[in-house]
Amino acid sequence: MDKKNTTIGVLLLLAAFAALYLAPRSTPPAPPVREVGKPAGVPSSPSPALQTAVTAPTSPSDAAFAAVVKEGDDAGITTLANDFVEVHFTDFGGAIRDVAMVAKDPDKKKEPGIHYIYSAEKNEPDQPYVFNRLHAEPALAFVDFPGLDRHTRYEKVSATATEVVFRAVFENRIEVTRRYVLSPNEVGATDPYQIRHETTFRNLTAQTAALPHALLNLGTAAPLNARDYGRYLSTGRNANGKISFTQRDSLQGGGFLSNFGIGSRAPIPSVEVSGPFLWTSVNNQFFTSIFTSDQPAAAFVTRRVELPPFPGAAVPAVGVTGGARFDLPPLAAQGEAKIAGSLYVGPKEYRRLANVEVFKADQDGSMQYGFWSFFCRLLVSLMTWIHGLVPNWGLAIILTTLTLKTLSLPLTLKASRSMKRMQKFQPEIQALREKYKDNPQKMQAAMMELYKAHKVNPMGGCLPMLLPIPFFFGFYQMLQSTAELRFAEFLWSHDLSAPDTVLQIGSIPINVLPLILGVTMIFQTRLVPQPATVDNTQATLMKFMPVVFTLVCYGLPSALSLYSTTNGLFTIVQQLVINRMKEDEPVAVTAAGGKTVKNVTPPKKK
Repeated sequence: MDKKNTTIGVLLLLAAFAALYLAPRSTPPAPPVREVGKPAGVPSSPSPALQTAVTAPTSPSDAAFAAVVKEGDDAGITTLANDFVEVHFTDFGGAIRDVAMVAKDPDKKKEPGIHYIYSAEKNEPDQPYVFNRLHAEPALAFVDFPGLDRHTRYEKVSATATEVVFRAVFENRIEVTRRYVLSPNEVGATDPYQIRHETTFRNLTAQTAALPHALLNLGTAAPLNARDYGRYLSTGRNANGKISFTQRDSLQGGGFLSNFGIGSRAPIPSVEVSGPFLWTSVNNQFFTSIFTSDQPAAAFVTRRVELPPFPGAAVPAVGVTGGARFDLPPLAAQGEAKIAGSLYVGPKEYRRLANVEVFKADQDGSMQYGFWSFFCRLLVSLMTWIHGLVPNWGLAIILTTLTLKTLSLPLTLKASRSMKRMQKFQPEIQALREKYKDNPQKMQAAMMELYKAHKVNPMGGCLPMLLPIPFFFGFYQMLQSTAELRFAEFLWSHDLSAPDTVLQIGSIPINVLPLILGVTMIFQTRLVPQPATVDNTQATLMKFMPVVFTLVCYGLPSALSLYSTTNGLFTIVQQLVINRMKEDEPVAVTAAGGKTVKNVTPPKKK
């Protein structure tokens, strides 16, 4: 690998790390309003925090943005529950007020390796996380549909332990029936986090009746806690296999070019994209709401939501909400039309969403793995499988890393031997550089002939450095949406999805694992032989890599540092063994004066 390509590769790697570390952060989030989940099957009544039917105050410039709404004192709340979720329905809009993740005992479940306990906060394990607690609309409520939206009170027709039906009449001519069925606990044709929904429009008149577009809200994704800056909030959709997302930050406005008068600095209230879409979603870092409709949605609208400010902050937090739009056909006399589909509201568990028996339209794409998808899927699948054998996610990460390093060992050993052989004829390389220093083309050709004569691949020495890179970025990308690691403990780390801060010195957090990673990398770079073609500039860049890795990982989830540290420690042990291995065959080098000799290390005297 020549000097130019090596330098470009290292600089691109540094730029990628900088992009990860300097990713845009938004305003502080709103604090969650907590409500204790009730036992399965017990109807829920709105808590005092949810009984005020008001909207969050907005400034005149924010008037176009969606605001938080809460059901009033007289709202009728119906609860459907299984061992995984409690779904709270409101008769205003005949829709889903919120969904609480209430699974408490993973030992009694029939799916080993899947994480079930999803609490609101680490220090409050009995308080379930509630999706759509702060919301612009109830989930699956109609948006901008006067007479049928969240301002309309529906009649509750019937309710059982697994089903509820609401009814309303639109303009005295269209009967609207909204039916919801909660899935059972077992994973079969459905998933426990899945709700089947059907809205039926029936023409009560003797004339053809036209209907406006119907926009179904999917819920509001709000930051998870005070440490969540909203960078993971997004909406998603699947357009016949092409999965794309709208990040909340894309509605922030501004950007670097806006400082020079290019583009508007004002926030954007909403963005609409045209379908058809097989499924649509609203996502935060670890939870998602995915609506898979029987008939594709015609369009999808993403809106910015103004949330209450965090205590002590003057600026409101910002969430995101989305709605799937369906085109309703004219209804013949006494005719019917239907909007139907399945709504998944639950954790981003790849093993769950990748179950093709239940999710048949690539709903696992909501994990947002992107370019590193292959490595993300490999890592999360292997890690989840290993966790089914060991009780701790930290141990599962370590064993996943060791498994990957062991599988790649033959290739690494071959590359390391190639690197050692290249070091043996370093004098010849230096001689060629001096001879052809004014003719780079001839120098490159002569070096290739030299490599060919010694049967050495010049790229082989770079593989030990390049091989871990895609897995590192795959692991980083995977961590952004792996709900299993949320609040998972290991050693001193209380949450593998967050930095492992052990103490705070002023405003500086002391995170242990990234520091251990830095020390490990320094020792590793001194131990591993450098490629023979690396010059002083490249060697200097390599020396800075431990510092770069430490800085990048310092504010990222501790699971990433744990993975990288384990990888580095294995590499150190591996290199110590390689350095003690004897050379397979002597390497012929050219000494001064043109005489060819064999480079043989004499045996140690006994």
